[in-house]
Amino acid sequence: MQWLFDNWAGLGRTLLVGTLAYVGLVLMLRVSGKRTLSKMNAFDFVVTVAMGSTLASTLLSQSVALVEGLLAMGLLISLQFVITWLSVRSDTVARIVKDEPTLIYHHGQYLDRQLKRMRVTRSEVQAAVRQTGKLSMDAVDAVVLETDGTFSVLSASGDTSAATIPV
Repeated sequence: MQWLFDNWAGLGRTLLVGTLAYVGLVLMLRVSGKRTLSKMNAFDFVVTVAMGSTLASTLLSQSVALVEGLLAMGLLISLQFVITWLSVRSDTVARIVKDEPTLIYHHGQYLDRQLKRMRVTRSEVQAAVRQTGKLSMDAVDAVVLETDGTFSVLSASGDTSAATIPV
């Protein structure tokens, strides 16, 4: 029956460390700024997964002290801050960390090479167009696959607003 309940001390540790780790993580995210919580590119995704894993380890592993877990989460947030700070100031770092948006439909033509390279189907593009309220591809000038995996649909009617739809 130990797999169901070990002891009260373990439950107390989980409640205390979980609460403190959660509060610490929220405070660190608030201090680190909006960029930490923005739409994710590949780099942001890796940091997010690592943060979740670190929080879980801190919460559930008795071999990881609260201060060690908070330090690890702080390190991940700091590294993300440094990389984003560098990517804003260096085109080389920006190219390494972030992908470029990809044009996948333009002036009535699907760009098949780009669709294959991005692993996107025509039906996914059409679904994104429908979600913007367009009835057909004729009402669309271009579709761009953004760096965060969303589609931007640009209207052929001169409307310069883009609707961003999650993939």
